[in-house]
Amino acid sequence: MHALARARRSGSRLHKVLVAAALTAACCTAPASATTALREVLFVGNNWDGTADVIGSTGDFARIARINVIPDKAQRLTEIYLNPIKLIYFLGIRQGPGEGHDQFVDDMYSTPDGTAVVVSRPSFADVVSIDLATGAIRWRFPVSGYRADHMAVSPDGAKVAVSASTSNTVHVLDIRTGRQLGSFRAGDKPHENVFTAGGSLLWNMSIGEVDNAFDDPSQDWLKGDRHITVADAATYGVVKTIDMRGRLDAFGRGDLSDAVRPAVFTPDESSLYFQVSFFNGVVQYDVATDRVTRVKTLPKNPATSEDRTTWVNDSRHHGLSMKPTGDKLCVAGTMDDYATVLDVATLQEGPLVPAAKPYWATVSGDGRACVISESGADQVTAIDFATGRKLLSVPVGDHPQRVRLGHVPDGWTGPSSG
Repeated sequence: MHALARARRSGSRLHKVLVAAALTAACCTAPASATTALREVLFVGNNWDGTADVIGSTGDFARIARINVIPDKAQRLTEIYLNPIKLIYFLGIRQGPGEGHDQFVDDMYSTPDGTAVVVSRPSFADVVSIDLATGAIRWRFPVSGYRADHMAVSPDGAKVAVSASTSNTVHVLDIRTGRQLGSFRAGDKPHENVFTAGGSLLWNMSIGEVDNAFDDPSQDWLKGDRHITVADAATYGVVKTIDMRGRLDAFGRGDLSDAVRPAVFTPDESSLYFQVSFFNGVVQYDVATDRVTRVKTLPKNPATSEDRTTWVNDSRHHGLSMKPTGDKLCVAGTMDDYATVLDVATLQEGPLVPAAKPYWATVSGDGRACVISESGADQVTAIDFATGRKLLSVPVGDHPQRVRLGHVPDGWTGPSSG
């Protein structure tokens, strides 16, 4: 798995845990998958298209194929139009987080054997598994409520967690069958999910009511319950909750929202770096001491409106990735139209790389580049971690958002149909 490779490169103690998990998974995988050679790729979710582009994970990042992730669109729309409540939410998603567009793909991960990709579809309030050979749907899981959001896959690749944002629930599914293994309650509008401790813990970040217009700091109390929920990934019981409000106040940053957005752990999981609503910067949180330890404010783009109601879903910056060695942090400055690489030791930013509404940041397969999605330019761009400078851009579909490392069978060039 790519998580195992990154842990090995980082030299962290987490590597030993991941090795054990990988060996356990290997013993239980069907024999056919054990003999199938896999190619590492990047999946790029084109949210407004309802497609996912599959591109190389390194080098020229050339596109290999495009997958239709809404082959059942007509059936789903018929169900929605016949249900007044579903239709209200469907149209609300279009006008709210969709910025006038339907949201057909938020997040995606490949199965361990590389034969399917599992996709969360916000407007259809579900998770589906798409067969990479045929393009057909293997299984479908309707989430509770009316919208599906960010996902996370366990280190062994066996479980996928998905946020059901209107029901304040996180579902955990068997990635091969779609069967629900468990669920737990989170704060208002659960968003990002991260597995830690070798997959034994699952962190969920709730972002509150981002679809209302109460965006002035004086109206912050109208944004709902925003906190981190840490759950046991075996029992799905809540281990603890962390509200960053008190931690930010103690650090002297009571002006910052406590709505935690994209977040990444250091390789040893001792620190969590995260973005918060309305802020052009990054916060560091020390896990052991339960304290905010550093806050980095990044440059503003003078052309960006200061009217917070114009910022997409309360985000000013949205997207973080960390180099596997733990010494560089890549930041997507969404509303400020740039991305930059920070030196973790000093939090000094590198060159500001111009980008059109970058919505996400991930790491290339070789760990050398940060890959951002430019949702405003329909392309993904690779930035060299070492220099902080742009390497290249590759065109993709309409409004790319999430970008995830995954695998496909070696020699695969796309589904035969669908």
